Amino acid sequence: MATARVRVVARLMVAAAAAAVMCLSCAAAARSPEARMHRHLKRLNKPAVKSIESPDGDIIDCVHISHQPAFDHPFLKNHTIQMRPNYHPEGLFDESKANVASSGDGERPMVQLWHQKGRCPEGTVPVRRTKKDDLLRASSIRRYGRKRHTVANPMSVDLSMLNEGGHQHAISYVQGEKYYGAKATINVWEPKIEQPNEFSLSQLWILGGTFGEDLNSIEAGWQVSPDLYGDNHTRLFTYWTSDAYQATGCYNILCAGFVQINSEVAMGASIFPISGYSGSQYDISILIWKDPKEGHWWMQFGKEYVLGYWPSFLFSYLADSASMIEWGGEVVNSQPGGVHTSTQMGSGHFPEEGFSKSSYFKNIQVVDNTNNLKAPKGVGTFTEQSNCYDVQNGNNGDWGSYFYYGGPGRSASCQ
Repeated sequence: MATARVRVVARLMVAAAAAAVMCLSCAAAARSPEARMHRHLKRLNKPAVKSIESPDGDIIDCVHISHQPAFDHPFLKNHTIQMRPNYHPEGLFDESKANVASSGDGERPMVQLWHQKGRCPEGTVPVRRTKKDDLLRASSIRRYGRKRHTVANPMSVDLSMLNEGGHQHAISYVQGEKYYGAKATINVWEPKIEQPNEFSLSQLWILGGTFGEDLNSIEAGWQVSPDLYGDNHTRLFTYWTSDAYQATGCYNILCAGFVQINSEVAMGASIFPISGYSGSQYDISILIWKDPKEGHWWMQFGKEYVLGYWPSFLFSYLADSASMIEWGGEVVNSQPGGVHTSTQMGSGHFPEEGFSKSSYFKNIQVVDNTNNLKAPKGVGTFTEQSNCYDVQNGNNGDWGSYFYYGGPGRSASCQ
């Protein structure tokens, strides 16, 4: 009898030891890169009501509006979605009605490539699906969808760093007042990128704070970024940060923050069509403004697509107003040894080539403290190396305040 009990105890001890080994194996598996990647993909890719496969290889998931990534933010757990802004900047509606009235048949324009294969139903928002390969291209899962902290104020860039992974710009800017938004019409190109870890973008920046540890920034425009998207397509993008790109914010909706209300436009999806050199020119229009009542920062794309908002609690300085607005282009030069990248900015051509050859921003405006769109005063320009990328501004009746910008990067004049 005693021997039988010993056998039972021995079997139980063996089973417990095996279970302990299995638990250790499970814990190790849960900590593995593969498991962490799976959990991150599950967080980013919410259950879809409908999925659409775009001609460019993207999958657009139509996610119920209340299940979008924004609501992973702890401050948004009980948030009531604001389905429309309380106020638009004055003058916007007249402009929109005039443009819509002149468009003829009134059909919805083809603004993103995935529209060729379908649309998302009302009550959902289109979310570009993140794939495993997207995470594998990132420096780390934690940093996926975030800019590197080395991004700085273009007006204070250390010129010695330009050929060591430096960011280069060709921009127009205003500062010195309180700004409550900005607007611009930008023509869209597909610049060539030399290295996968480089990018080229054209955007507007809404800035508050200092360019050290506490910068607040809201950004929107178009970009080509092989590292982020895995291809060379031109894509609509946004970005935000409240601590100078350190720990907060992300591209598009790759983290909790931006609340999307629109079912037509997907952040990070390809823009269609694209301008051609000496050919047809295609524009996008972007407006970002602070709602005077709720304080949220809203974004409108084109004449009719109010996309959503960044809640005011995300920011410190921008909870009040912006202190600087920038418009223009930016590239990353990652070439070592003092050699300049051949990554193009804008169309890849210098400003002096003019319309249909160079890239431009036109009708640049700011929103003042009375919620009125107005022409900016005291517009300055900046570029680190005008022989590589340049900017030239102007003003006329049709385009208002405008500028041409861009360049080829490495060339006979830029080594």
